Amino acid sequence: MTVQNPDKTLSRKQRLQERQRRQLAVVDTVDKAEAKVRKAEVELAVAVTEAVQVFGDEQSASEGLDMPVEAIRRFLDMTRDQMAGGDHDAEAEGTS
Repeated sequence: MTVQNPDKTLSRKQRLQERQRRQLAVVDTVDKAEAKVRKAEVELAVAVTEAVQVFGDEQSASEGLDMPVEAIRRFLDMTRDQMAGGDHDAEAEGTS
């Protein structure tokens, strides 16, 4: 017969609660990281837009930044969307 220490044995309910607590903590960490990534993408989009202005066109900026033209265009589109009011959607999404 094995004697169990009641102080160390968690009930099924306690194990479930602990598992849920860890899952929620991980979800919270991922949510925060996603928000940081979105913010960084916006900052990068602004910098790329400025680079296109400085280099003169998308192709020159692509060569100067060593970044594919498709990426340059994606960041330009992000900047245009923000200027058109798309940043309000991202803010609302981040607060939900």
